[in-house]
Amino acid sequence: MRLKLHRFTTLLLCCVLSLSARAETLRFGMDLNYQPFSWLNAEGKPQGFDVDIAYALCKEMKVECQIVPQDWDGLSKALNMNKFDAILSSMQITPERMKNLDFTKKYYQVASRIISRSGTSVSKTSFAHKRIGVLRGSTQEKFARNYWGRNQAVIVNYDKITSAFSDLTNQQLEAVFVDNVVGNRAFLQTKSGQGFAFVGPSYSDEKYFGSGAGIAVRKGNTQLRDRLNLAIDRLRQNGIYQKIAKNYFSFDIYGH
Repeated sequence: MRLKLHRFTTLLLCCVLSLSARAETLRFGMDLNYQPFSWLNAEGKPQGFDVDIAYALCKEMKVECQIVPQDWDGLSKALNMNKFDAILSSMQITPERMKNLDFTKKYYQVASRIISRSGTSVSKTSFAHKRIGVLRGSTQEKFARNYWGRNQAVIVNYDKITSAFSDLTNQQLEAVFVDNVVGNRAFLQTKSGQGFAFVGPSYSDEKYFGSGAGIAVRKGNTQLRDRLNLAIDRLRQNGIYQKIAKNYFSFDIYGH
């Protein structure tokens, strides 16, 4: 009788542990206004490169996946308030952000560019007394303030980059400074983008733009960071990363 009870208890414990493992959920905070990385489709469901990477990482880690919508400038605060477990939202790994957050290795890297009317010249002083739109709290904002803002340009913050594009078409802005992939997909390839173009050079100064986009976790959460790093490596090794990337980009988004 005791032997049967012991076996039953052992079996019950194994089942509980198994259910507990399956029940683990990884919550990713994400700004869903950033095509082609993350947006809501016609059915109101999250879509994009960041979204697909999030689900692939969860599958690799054998956990459930939840996307938690959050405006860009509130992502770090919401993470530290435990609204979600990690930020997977095209956040560049910069020395300033690393003071308050821990980051995985990069999962992609691209440059930033100015979008304005075709033929607009771009220099440090070419936007004096003119308005440049940027995403609030972004690396583009910091660069723009130090580069053009110091030369009398007016830097205008937006909670959603799509709002900056709207103001550009309505002649409320002279230019928008943005991640070049987002600028191309979310604006230049649309009807609203007609007559506009990337102008001037690409900007990728590591002092401002860091070493690529990474996944942010709360400071000190090295266990989750290391699990995510291992999963990123596996997605790159087994070809799933490349398969996802080809759905959105015609070039190597990972970068050098």
